[in-house]
Amino acid sequence: MTVVWINGTFGAGKTTTARELIDLIPNSTLFDPEVIGGALTHHLLPAKHLAEVGDFQDLPIWRRLVTDTAAALLAELGGTLVVPMTLLRQDYRDEIFGGLAARRVGVRHILLAPAETILRARIARREVPSDLPDGETRVRQWSYDHLQPYRAALASWLAADAHPVDTSALTPREAAVRVAEAVGSGAAPLCDIVQTPEPAAETVASGVLLFDEQDRVLLVDPTYKPGWEFPGGVVEPGEAPARAGVREVAEETGIRLAEAPRLLVVDWERPSPPGFGGLRLLFDGGRVDAATAGRLRLPGPELRACRFVSEREAAALLPPVRYERLRWALRARERGAALYLEAGVPVGAEPPGTPRTVVSVGG
Repeated sequence: MTVVWINGTFGAGKTTTARELIDLIPNSTLFDPEVIGGALTHHLLPAKHLAEVGDFQDLPIWRRLVTDTAAALLAELGGTLVVPMTLLRQDYRDEIFGGLAARRVGVRHILLAPAETILRARIARREVPSDLPDGETRVRQWSYDHLQPYRAALASWLAADAHPVDTSALTPREAAVRVAEAVGSGAAPLCDIVQTPEPAAETVASGVLLFDEQDRVLLVDPTYKPGWEFPGGVVEPGEAPARAGVREVAEETGIRLAEAPRLLVVDWERPSPPGFGGLRLLFDGGRVDAATAGRLRLPGPELRACRFVSEREAAALLPPVRYERLRWALRARERGAALYLEAGVPVGAEPPGTPRTVVSVGG
């Protein structure tokens, strides 16, 4: 079972090409995630909630439903799902494609990329519903406003991630033929995403904090889920948590710790559907000298990047619950005593708050 994801900005011809494509790929079905966005914004979510986001793609429920619906359609119908949808944020791409990979669904990522002059001409000719007040002006301007994010995505990650098809001089049928040829020949390969099955129950996960000579902490950027993370992963059945952390550090960075790291934090993560929660442990892996830090090896399919960051920088990269876990792990490291947390809040220790003595990571 596979997904052919047709990406491109407004005016690229995604929907018309996708409709032609299902005639060219045997046992294929069209799935437009715009339907889910429309249901959420017009029927399911309250206006107050929608007022907090600028685009339905910014709704976590939309991204989750796209993944779940695509997987459910493939389970029901089999074959190939053709999905025409603009994705310009890499973290949203990671979340959706990674979720599909976790369900053993491969994704072939296609980018329809006509010249910008062609895009602007198509936007100018775009038909707009007549019943929208000032609809023509607003819809066209909205389309033009998305050209800059498209250029930024193209320059930073999109061109390298997707197989490009220049549709400047192609009809939708001709574009579909090009896409079908790329899919059939393997020129548009399956995205290289780590297939991490979603847990079916609570899990135990071990993370290891590694520090550079300025006491900055190492974070990694996974390709299969949004947000930065600590080196580490899920503890396998029968595996000691500290040894799991050592194993994950070696697999993810190439650094081999000589001994089991010291425990800093045990944090109970409450279930948050669809997640099951569980225990999250953070260990102190010690300092990494400059020479070793310069030789960090990242597995391409699993991690996109890594960097040493100060505590303040980590606050901007980590989700709130992970940042609180890090914050208290750093305090435990300073004091030489492990802490037990529940949902990022210390239990059975001094009340949460700013410690009397704070040593800033990274100065």
